[in-house]
Amino acid sequence: MRRMNSQAGFTIVELMIVTMIIGVLSALVLPGMRSNAARARMSEAILALSACKSAVTELYNSGADPPGAGNWGCEASSVSVYVGSITTSEEGVIKASLRGFNDLRIDFHDLTLAPLDSTGNLPVPGGLVRSWRCGSPIDLTSVPPQYLPGSCRG
Repeated sequence: MRRMNSQAGFTIVELMIVTMIIGVLSALVLPGMRSNAARARMSEAILALSACKSAVTELYNSGADPPGAGNWGCEASSVSVYVGSITTSEEGVIKASLRGFNDLRIDFHDLTLAPLDSTGNLPVPGGLVRSWRCGSPIDLTSVPPQYLPGSCRG
């Protein structure tokens, strides 16, 4: 009687092909995942600006005059994990200094929100805020556009 050797397995070529396929797939998917993760963190940073956004909107829509740069009552430091500080301009443009992303393409950059009237310009004293411009280089946003959420691109 002869015994059968029942050792079975993969050849080195088969293992190399599988490793190559996994490598190619991860090279295609990983940059997209990192970009999406950065946009999700950026959304959280934008959410941290909502209190200041409400204060500026409320002041303009009540017909009051702007209080001046840094006097809107919503400026702060160490706001959240991703926002180091919030400052405001004379017209109510909100600027957030970003941090904590662990990505130098975003850390130490600024994100801005600008109030706009019905003509698309910054409101004048006694004017109304109709919309907001988010992430525009016009307002000195320095975050690369590909890391901004779709709702915050210009």
